[in-house]
Parts: sequence; structure tokens; C-alpha cells
Amino acid sequence: MSALEKKKANLVLLPRLISLVVLDVLVINLTAFLALFIRHEFDFAALKFSGFLPVLRQWAVVNTVLTVTIFIGFRLYSSLWGFAGADEMLHIFSASMSVMVVQLALVFLQAMPLPRSFPVLYAMLLFVATTMVRFSYRFVRRIRTLTTGDGRRRTMLIGAGEAGALVLREFRGSHMSQNKVVCIIDDDPAKLGRQIMGVRIVGGRDSITWAVEKYAVEEIILAIPSVSAQVKKEIWQICAETGCKFKQMPGIYQLANGDVSIQAIRDIQIEDLLERDVIRVDMGGLSDLIRGKTVMVTGGGGSIGSELCRQLAGYEPKELVIFDIYENNAYAIEQELRYTHPELRTHVLIGSVRDQKRIDAVMGQFKPTIVYHAAAHKHVPLMERSPLEAVKNNIFGTYNTARAADKHGVEHFVLISTDKAVNPTNVMGASKRVCEMIIQTLAEQSKTCFAAVRFGNVLGSNGSVIPLFRDQIKKGGPVTVTHPEITRFFMTIPEAVTLVLQAGAFAKGGEIFVLDMGRPVKIDDLARNMIRLSGFEPDVDIKVVYSGLRPGEKLYEELLMGEEGLTKTANDLIYVGHKIDFDQDRFLAQLQELERLTEGQEADLRRRLRSIVPTYAPPAEAVQV
Repeated sequence: MSALEKKKANLVLLPRLISLVVLDVLVINLTAFLALFIRHEFDFAALKFSGFLPVLRQWAVVNTVLTVTIFIGFRLYSSLWGFAGADEMLHIFSASMSVMVVQLALVFLQAMPLPRSFPVLYAMLLFVATTMVRFSYRFVRRIRTLTTGDGRRRTMLIGAGEAGALVLREFRGSHMSQNKVVCIIDDDPAKLGRQIMGVRIVGGRDSITWAVEKYAVEEIILAIPSVSAQVKKEIWQICAETGCKFKQMPGIYQLANGDVSIQAIRDIQIEDLLERDVIRVDMGGLSDLIRGKTVMVTGGGGSIGSELCRQLAGYEPKELVIFDIYENNAYAIEQELRYTHPELRTHVLIGSVRDQKRIDAVMGQFKPTIVYHAAAHKHVPLMERSPLEAVKNNIFGTYNTARAADKHGVEHFVLISTDKAVNPTNVMGASKRVCEMIIQTLAEQSKTCFAAVRFGNVLGSNGSVIPLFRDQIKKGGPVTVTHPEITRFFMTIPEAVTLVLQAGAFAKGGEIFVLDMGRPVKIDDLARNMIRLSGFEPDVDIKVVYSGLRPGEKLYEELLMGEEGLTKTANDLIYVGHKIDFDQDRFLAQLQELERLTEGQEADLRRRLRSIVPTYAPPAEAVQV
């Protein structure tokens, strides 16, 4: 905050602070008298002749200073009382109890000759009276909103640039608008004090909290489409403390297209709070790779697979072959593409990658130029309970698909992998590491360009924590987090698919591509932010419960193994992990043994996985089915 902004903030807050202290002094002395009055059973004559009134007058200044000092210690003069809640009430209670303890000590030491019941009665009355005074701010703020407004939500706009002006103009001109912009925030000190369409720019982001109270703001709208993820998170954290509803306008590309409207302004998404900017990839070379080619996507109805199909459709492939075992998912993406890309020749086929003859027949029929292999079992706890199925589907489904691609002359084959393949502690991660080894082995034996793409958790995908948390919040909680310190790398579904497509363009054969995903995110923070974004207070309105790590689950995920290094690509956010050498002939022999074990015991299969993937460290006690 600039010196000018600090001075402005202090000038706004100082009169309120003085008023609050004066009001507290009156409350303190009134409650002290009432405590003695109640002690004498509301008999003023008895109180008068008890001799306690002179003592109370003698101790009035000391008691007032003591109580106000304790109030300061419990931050009763720094909260925004227009948004007071359970935490503020707890602070008042704690302050009142602290005053009682000090007074009891003085009474028992006979330093303050008053009845022993006085500190208890005084503390109770002090808590009630102070709570009434503080929470009256909410009542006054509500009355002010109702009496000074016209029924529209009093709104703060963050951003005094072109985007902010567009939003303000839309609010002014649209009959659908329910917002009345009462103040504007912008970090540019040169804009401080100026006006846009009669609305004053009152300060930078550090002025948000006092401006919310001064202007009785009910809703805050972020109108900076090009803002970085880190700045957006900082702004949101400030706004979250005000209790106002927080929304944002669409991105810079929609702004450039003129697509700014009341309907486009939306609630902030949890994706907006990733601690990094959204990945922007130059996809210029991708058109030549895809246009006019036959492209096949296995698992094309899943979260990643369906987004692959959406993005691929925009690059004008000759034909798009969607292969999936789940007919409902396949049908859904087929209907969507028929609506959005009616010109595209789309073939939706049902089948399993575990069926070698089926996958071979499909590739033989359509002769795809490019294959994106997204079919896999990915749910860690479920695969721990069904490891045989994880190996059959992930490892041998990949092996079948990759060999069919080699056989039928596919030019590019891209495997969807995961960060859980790094030093895996679960069967799912170990199976995906074996898939990477299959790709790297075939890359040296085939004319097909094989590559893998490794990324972290995908926000909003089937089975991810985001849909789970949303469902739990809708039901009123509790929201379950496995461990308070568990962290994960996150990316959005479009980002994941963009990386996959870019990898196909970069691939020369045998690479494992890795995305720079920024810092890992604590799942506990993610859950609590989602609760706040839904308008609730964590552990007050909706509880957060720690359920314990699930079988095979890590506290921290990794994107590289110790032996791997990184080489930059043409994109600064995409890297290639250096290849880890292994005996490929021995590996192929181990695969044959592993396939035989898929019809046997789980313990034997886990041991064989460990021999293939030395970094696999299974749990001490596997869950048996």
C-alpha cells in the first residue's frame, strides 16, 4: 500500500476506532455497575449501603484500562465487524474470560475489595453487551444496504482498465443487471481518486477490506482478464476475509472477441486458484500433423479422452476413431461432436484394449496415422483392491494397442501416463511405469514414433477430488481429506490435453514428456477454498474430516525419478525426461511371466511387478479381494 493509500485508510478507520473505544468504555462501566446491582438482587438501597459503590468508582479507571487492553490483545478493534461471525464471538468470549481471571486474582488477593461473585457476573455481562455492540454493525450495515440501495447488489469492481470499463458499462446499460458498482479498486497509484462513469477509484488491493465496509459492498467482481494466477489468488484471499461473494469476468480471449456480458461473469472456479498461470502452448505445428489424417483415441469417452476428441476435431482430421469400452461415455462424445463438428467423419466403436483381436481389427480397418492411448484404470484405491485387473487393462491393454499400432504402420503413438509412475507405491502407478517401459522398448524396434506424456492430477476428471468435494459440500459435509499434509500437482483437463497434443508434435521416439506444473497444492487447502467459494466457513458451517491415507497412497507425488534429468523443449513449460536404460530383452520376458500371473495370486503378481519396476515399493499389507 502506498503512503497515500495508508493515510486514506487510516483517516477512514480512525473515527470508527475512536467511536468503538468510547462505546466500549461506556459498556465496561455500565456492566460493572450492573454486576454489583445483580449481586444485591436488584436492590439499590442494599447496594448503596454495602460500601461497594465507592470501591467501584475508585477502580473504574483501572478496570476500564485493563479491559480495553485485553480487548486490544484479542484484536477486538481490528476485525471487520460488518462481517462478524463465530470466530469474532469466540474472541469476545476469550477476552471476557481473561478479564474475569485477572479480576478474580485481584479480589482473592484483596487488592480490589469487591464481592467474589463480581468478576463472574461482570464477565458474563461484558460478553453479552460487547457481542451486542459488535454484531449491531452487521444489523446497521444491512439496514444501510436496504435503505440506501435500489434493490441491486452493492458491488466493488477490481480493475480500472478497459475490461473494468466494459463491465461497468454493461452493468449500467443492461436491464438484466442486478449490480450497482459503488467503488473501484486498482493497484495503479496514478488512477487513485479518479472516476470511471462517476464511480471513484478508491485504492489498491490493500484497500479492499476497508472499502468493503465503507461502501457496504455485497459482491466483488474481478475485471482483470490478463491477471496472473498468483495475483488472482492473492486478491481472492483478501476478498475471502470480507465475506462478500466473489466473481470474475471471462478471460482475455473472450474480451478480445467482445464476448463480455452479464451472463459471462461467473463465480470463481477452483481451477482459478492453481498457484500458476494456465498453460499456453503454441499449437502452430499441430495442424500439419493432424489435418487430413485419421486419428484414433482409445478411452475416447473418458475425461481426458473426450477432451482429446474435442480438441482434435478443431484441427480438421480426415477421420476420428473413438474407441471405448463404456458405451454411455462413447455415445455422449459422439452426440456432442455431431453437434459441434457435423462435417467431421466420426467413428465410435465399442471394445476393450484387453481384447487383442478387437484392437488389431479396428486398426487394420481404419489404418490410423496417429493414436492417442488414454484407455486405463486410474483409481488408486480401487486398483489396490483389484491389482489383477489393473495389470490386465493398463499394462497388457497398452501392450496390445502399441503392438497393433506397430503392425499397421501407425506414424505417431502417444501414451497417457501419470506422475504416480514415479517411485510408485501402488499397483496403478507401477502398471503405468511398465506402460512407459513398453513404449520405450517398442520405440527402438518400430518405425512408429512412440512417446509418453506424464502429468499430475486432472481437476474435475472422473474420480478426482473436485467432484467428490463438490458433492460433499452440496450435502452439507463433512468434506473428507485423507491427510492434512497431502499434496498433489494439478492441471486442468484442457491443459492436460494440450500437453498430450504438443507431445505428439515434439516426439521423435521414446520420450517421456513432463509438464512444469508449478508448485504442488495441498489438498487440505483445496478443500477449504472450495468450501469458502461455496459461501461457507470451513469447520464452522462444513467440517473438514481427515480419513487417513488410503492403501498405496503417497503424501507427495513426483514427476521425475532420481535417475531422470530434464531437457527443455521448444516450450519452456514442457520437458523431456532422460531415458533410464534397462535390459529390454529381459523386460519382454518378464512381461510374458507377468501375463501368466494375471490368472494367479495377487501376491505373486505384486512380487513380479517389483522385479520389473525396482522403484515400486508396495504397502506392507496389500488389501485382498
